[in-house]
Amino acid sequence: MGEMIEFKRPDGKTCPGYLANPQAGATAPGIVVIQEWWGLNEQIKKTGDRFAAAGFRALVPDLYRGKLAKASDEARHLMTGLNFPDAANQDLRGALQYLKQSSKRAAVSGFCMGGALTILAAAKVPEMDAGACFYGIPPLSEAELKSIKIPLICHFGNKDHGWTPEKVNALESSLKQSQSKFELYRYDSDHAFMNEQRPEVYDPTAAKLAWDRTIAFLNKYLA
Repeated sequence: MGEMIEFKRPDGKTCPGYLANPQAGATAPGIVVIQEWWGLNEQIKKTGDRFAAAGFRALVPDLYRGKLAKASDEARHLMTGLNFPDAANQDLRGALQYLKQSSKRAAVSGFCMGGALTILAAAKVPEMDAGACFYGIPPLSEAELKSIKIPLICHFGNKDHGWTPEKVNALESSLKQSQSKFELYRYDSDHAFMNEQRPEVYDPTAAKLAWDRTIAFLNKYLA
């Protein structure tokens, strides 16, 4: 459904990305979809296609510039080497600027590492109109989290050993003190419960509910 493109970053450099367009065309609401720590693989491209099928112009930036990981140690190495502020302020902001050349509004949605980048961008990137975070929290201060003003929807698994319920509670507490109109949901699931390519953690019931909630949220705030 989609194609690989190059888009400009604010600093003038370029970033590759996978663009999937909906039937509504270039004026449809935009969404920047951020990869898990595996890279721009077929699973995240299909997620972009799925957003396009739901009516959004989906752009998935290739934050690793072509590198892919199949094992967790490889993925950890790639994620550790990623410059998160640069990814948010340049790659994600550039992707939003690209979409908003013709889309009136645009959101960011990410999974795992991408979920953390979604919240980071919500605090740092002015072009972002809404965010959908799936099981990821960035190392932001409480004050930075309180500064978030845009609507957010966040999904976490109660069995997640990384983003534990305690960490999710702390995030929720900070967001309650912000101006964000946020929705935060917890599922009796593990980390990465949305990833259909990982049967050991995939939870189809929770995944469907989280997806339906996200699409309703995006339709509300990007219309």
